[in-house]
Amino acid sequence: MQSKRQLKKTIYDVLIVGSGVAGMYGALHFDDDTDVLLLSKYGKTVSNSNLAQGGVAAVLSFKDDSFEQHIEDTMIAGLRCNDIEAVDILVREGPNDVRRLIEWGVNFDKNENGELDLTLEGGHSRRRILHYKDSTGAEIVRGLLKKVEEKENIELAENAYLCDLTKVKSGFRADILINGSYESIFCSYCILCTGGIGRVYQYTTNPKTATGDGIRIAYELGARIKNLSYIQFHPTAFNSDDGERFLISESVRGEGAYLLNCNLERFMHRYDDRLELAPRDVVSKSIILESRRTGSNEFYLDIRHKSKEYLMERFPAIYAGCLKYGVDISKDLIPVFPCQHYLMGGIEVDLDSKTTVPRLYAAGECANTGVHGKNRLASNSLLEALVFSRRAAQDIKRYMANGTPKVTEHSFNVDYTGAPLPPGTADEIRSIMQRSYFVLPNPDKIRTGLQQAENILKRLKSAKFAKTIDYLEALSLATVATIILSEVENL
Repeated sequence: MQSKRQLKKTIYDVLIVGSGVAGMYGALHFDDDTDVLLLSKYGKTVSNSNLAQGGVAAVLSFKDDSFEQHIEDTMIAGLRCNDIEAVDILVREGPNDVRRLIEWGVNFDKNENGELDLTLEGGHSRRRILHYKDSTGAEIVRGLLKKVEEKENIELAENAYLCDLTKVKSGFRADILINGSYESIFCSYCILCTGGIGRVYQYTTNPKTATGDGIRIAYELGARIKNLSYIQFHPTAFNSDDGERFLISESVRGEGAYLLNCNLERFMHRYDDRLELAPRDVVSKSIILESRRTGSNEFYLDIRHKSKEYLMERFPAIYAGCLKYGVDISKDLIPVFPCQHYLMGGIEVDLDSKTTVPRLYAAGECANTGVHGKNRLASNSLLEALVFSRRAAQDIKRYMANGTPKVTEHSFNVDYTGAPLPPGTADEIRSIMQRSYFVLPNPDKIRTGLQQAENILKRLKSAKFAKTIDYLEALSLATVATIILSEVENL
C-alpha cells in the first residue's frame, strides 16, 4: 500500500463518480470556485458514453420536426410508461445542451451544404439524430474531456474506484481505491454517474465499468431503486463468443439495412408494420420469437446494396470492427443477435436528479428519470445524460447559494482486510441472469435464479472478504441481480 496521498485534498464541495458524458458535463456546470472531484473507475475514456455509436437526438429545426413529435416518439417507444414531465424537459431543454456542445468544439457530421447531417433510427418518425460518423459518443467525450482538463477547479482521478459512501453531517465520506491505495475524502454533495449494469449478463455491449456500483452504493445508503428490471436488449450486436459484444448501431438499419433470418429472408413483417425500424424492444423480441419459429439463432443484417465507399465513410468504426472478424459489410452479411445493452430503470430521482437521500444525486444510465419508460428511444440516452447532469449541478448550486452547511472532516476507521474472493463468483451471477431473464423472462427459472442470487449476496455480506475491486464489483452485481429478479418475479 502506498503511503503518499494521490488525491489533492481531503474535502471537496462536490464528488462526481463516473467520467462519462453525464459526469463530465455535470462537472463543467459548476463555478470556478467550486472544488469538484471527478472519479474515473478505470481510464478516463472507458465508459458506455465513449462507445455510443448512433448519435444524440434533438429537435434543432422546426421545418420538418417538432418538440411534440419527439415527445410522442419517445412515449411510443417507452410504451407510454414514461414520466411525461421528464420527457417534456428532455426534449425542450436538450437542444440548447447540444448547441453548447457544438460551441465547445464537439464535431457533428454535415452534408455537402454545410448543414447538420441528421440521420434516422428505429422509433423516430423524423431525421433528428446528430452524429459524428458512427463514433458520436467518443467525439462528445473527447470534447468534454478537453474542457474538463482546462478547468483548475475540477480534479480528474483515473483508476479511482468508489468503494463505499457513508453519510456524515452535511455530506458524505467517500472511501476510494485509487491506483492500489485506499484513500478517504469528504464531500458536501455527491452525483453518481456510474453507468449501467451490463456486466451482470454474460453478453453485453457494455465495457468493464458497467457493474452497477452506483446503484449498489445508493441502495446501501437507503435510496429508492425504481424499475431496475426495465432492461433494453439491443437487437443487433455482432454475434460472437465475446462477453463484450460489438454493437452494430441502430443507424445501420436507419440507413437501409435489412434484417434476415437463418433462411436469409426478411421477417419483421410478421411482427411489426414498422419492419426493421421498429423500436429496439420490438425488434429484439421479434428475433427471439423468430428464432423459436425457425429453431435457429442465426440472424443477419444486410446492407450490401450500399456502396463500399459510402459504408466506409458513414460507418468507419463498424466497417473496421466487422473486418476484424473477417466480415466485409460491403460484401458479407453481418451476423447479429440481441444482447444486453441499456438500463432504463435505476436510482429513483426527481426532475433535478435528486435521489431520496439528501445531498445525493444521480444522472445518466444509473438514474431512473422516467424519460425512457419501458424502452429507450434510440439516441435519447446521450441527451438524457446532458440534460439531467446539468440540472443536478444547477440544483446543487442553488443550495450552495443559499448558504447550506458544508461538510467537515470526521474521524473514522475503515478495515479493508479480509479473505480473497472465491474465483468465479461474478461468472456465477451472470449465468443466473442469462438463464432467468434474457429479452423475455423465463418463468421456470426466475424463482430459482432469485434464490441463487440472494444466497450469493448473503454470502458476500456475511463473510469477511478483503475490499478489493473484484469483491465490491461482485457485491454490486449480486445486489443488482437480486433487485432485478425480485421485480420480475412480482410482475
